[in-house]
Amino acid sequence: MKKTLALLLAVCMMVAMLAGCANGDDPSTTTPTPDANPTDSVDNPAAGAIKIGGVGPLTGGAAIYGNAAANGAKIAAEEINALGGLQLDLRYEDDAHDAEKSVNAYNTLKGWGMQVFLGSVTSTPGVATSVEANADHMFYLTPSASSTDVLGGVANPLTGTVDIERKDNVFQMCFVDPNQGSASAQYIADQSLGSKIAVIYKNDDVYSTGVYNSFDAKAKELGLNVVSVTTFTEDTKTDFSVQLGDAKAKEADLVFLPMYYDAAALIFTQANAMGYAPKWFGIDGMDGILGVEGFDTSLAEGVMLLTPFNADAEDDATQSFVAKYKAAYGETPNQFAADAYDCVYAIYAALSNAGVTADMSASDICDALIGQFTSMTFDGLTGEGMTWDASGAVTKSPKGMVIQNGAYVGMD
Repeated sequence: MKKTLALLLAVCMMVAMLAGCANGDDPSTTTPTPDANPTDSVDNPAAGAIKIGGVGPLTGGAAIYGNAAANGAKIAAEEINALGGLQLDLRYEDDAHDAEKSVNAYNTLKGWGMQVFLGSVTSTPGVATSVEANADHMFYLTPSASSTDVLGGVANPLTGTVDIERKDNVFQMCFVDPNQGSASAQYIADQSLGSKIAVIYKNDDVYSTGVYNSFDAKAKELGLNVVSVTTFTEDTKTDFSVQLGDAKAKEADLVFLPMYYDAAALIFTQANAMGYAPKWFGIDGMDGILGVEGFDTSLAEGVMLLTPFNADAEDDATQSFVAKYKAAYGETPNQFAADAYDCVYAIYAALSNAGVTADMSASDICDALIGQFTSMTFDGLTGEGMTWDASGAVTKSPKGMVIQNGAYVGMD
């Protein structure tokens, strides 16, 4: 019997939200330690619970993403455990947005006895851990590692060829990068948002380059007038004067930024200092910019982005989640929190539908979940009627959002 998020939340509304966070040892050691303290976990899981692990940047420059995902997943697991029946033991480890540390954290979780993997939160670590999980036949559902290299077996949008063999155990809750890029180009064209478009992207990051490549292909197909394309790297992401100067000189009235929020915050600050005020259009990695320490959030006013989640939505499920998240963590949840929340509920629905029990091996659970995810339909905070195809990519619709008065507001 299929369970939907709406039904589960109807029951969970009666349950008081449990909160807390257990801090423990550094997970970056290469030797798995079954009794290591988790960085973050569900409080007091019942005996016989199915062990679900996740890895993300809980510290460092991308910590907004990792902590949001861990927090969202934790709320979902605690709601589910309060229902009785199938129980979940959730544990997150820190990878500081580093591929090697992410693999080490994965090994720590494996030593703990992990049976299902929520994957890495960001794309470059996600590619590394997806290889490990595939070799172990561990079911992998990432909330936000959107590169197609995480999945493998996805045709390159420019060549049509498959560059990496499909990892049949790996699935995504977020949009894959080609979908984000092409959807952004389509949205800009449909809404006539810019007559001259500039693009700034990070050329040493699989997330940013993947989105740009598909945006570029779709922009050419749609006849968008892209007048400036410039790049940066991890080592040069503190000075954007050349990139912004080129966009301004070529009179770009819209700048597309397929990147994470930290670089975008610097771009907005430096553009303001040079008197350049185009329209700005970003993607899901920009969600979190309003929480950047020391950033003047007024500079993000009017920024547009595509995201699957709107914390201001009026449906009961969203309002319940947002209220619980604010009560527990003192801030409004972003898309990464919502995607991770949906991951846990989707896994729970699949586990329940397949009759999975805690005494099953990770490999047997993986087989059961692959069968469910390639056949089930799921309603969540980030989309209704979600399905997964054989590639592991999710089908759901993005929402156009704009920042107004320090909050995200729907454009559609």
